[in-house]
Amino acid sequence: MNLPPSENPRVLLTNDDGPPDARESPYILGLYRYLTGWDVKVVLPSAQKSWIGKAYHIKEVTKGKYFYPKEDGSGETSNKSRPLKPGELAEWILLDGTPATCANVALHNLYPDQIDLVISGPNLGRNTSSAFALSSGTIGAAMSSSLSKVRAVALSYGIVIHPTPPTYTEPAHHLGGRIIKHLWHNWGEDVDGLRNGEVDLYNVNIPLIEGLLSDESLKIYWTRMWRNSYGRLFKNISSAPPRDPQIVNPAGPDAPTGAQVGVDGNAEEDDSVGDLLFKWGPEMAGLISPHLSSLPVGSDGWAIHQGGVSVTALRASFGEPHGPQVLDPDTVLWKLKL
Repeated sequence: MNLPPSENPRVLLTNDDGPPDARESPYILGLYRYLTGWDVKVVLPSAQKSWIGKAYHIKEVTKGKYFYPKEDGSGETSNKSRPLKPGELAEWILLDGTPATCANVALHNLYPDQIDLVISGPNLGRNTSSAFALSSGTIGAAMSSSLSKVRAVALSYGIVIHPTPPTYTEPAHHLGGRIIKHLWHNWGEDVDGLRNGEVDLYNVNIPLIEGLLSDESLKIYWTRMWRNSYGRLFKNISSAPPRDPQIVNPAGPDAPTGAQVGVDGNAEEDDSVGDLLFKWGPEMAGLISPHLSSLPVGSDGWAIHQGGVSVTALRASFGEPHGPQVLDPDTVLWKLKL
């Protein structure tokens, strides 16, 4: 039974970047601190799970551990729940599953009927446009939650400046928290929504830019999703020179270069491997830095390009063109012979 919107919600916090880590998951602990006035449970993937969408592990047994973060993000893990030790902030749970798996397990196994709102993020990198959103583990966890008829918000921080000044992070948490609280108390309507005619989920993107430091902060726009496309996402690394690592980025689309990892390029020395060896190495320039003329006014990509925050209401479904309501089944029956 969900609490009325006038009350503070019971929150599940999850992400696709994993537990606190300076390079791959730098924002989860800060947002948690900002939300501690609410009743917050935290269930995260045990490792980086970006670009995995709303996938679930169905053959593997999902294993978990309890995690006890400290102020610096470090912390002990335990196979069993235990009392907090001095300096530990809370008890979190880490699962070796996908973000969507974490959300579903949390809602139905760990905290059944105890969660009113799922917050997925903050993601390291933007999740604007259909090209990114359809692959986003951050949005995937939020969509998984909305399919369980629980309100959900996906929150992402767009990386615009490399390296990002650390002074931008705390204002982003405050702005993100205020937006989420506003959405909770003013949740939108959608006659086709899964839950009581409500919007299924929201996708929020905040660019980490200097404007966060001003008294006015950033402009916030209601947006629609920019429909775009991408090309090559993988590189053939079978012909890489020996011991010349291929650089790939396992984190978000505009994550800092510091989050990159090396992949050994020596596989071609093994005759059993052959020449069909591909590694993640996307060409993203047109998506990260598009020309303004390609961005529809009012889209999430346009808002980020303008230095604003995008807030996009989404449905937990593949989009369909709007059409007339079907009253007579015979009107949609194929009458041609193939």
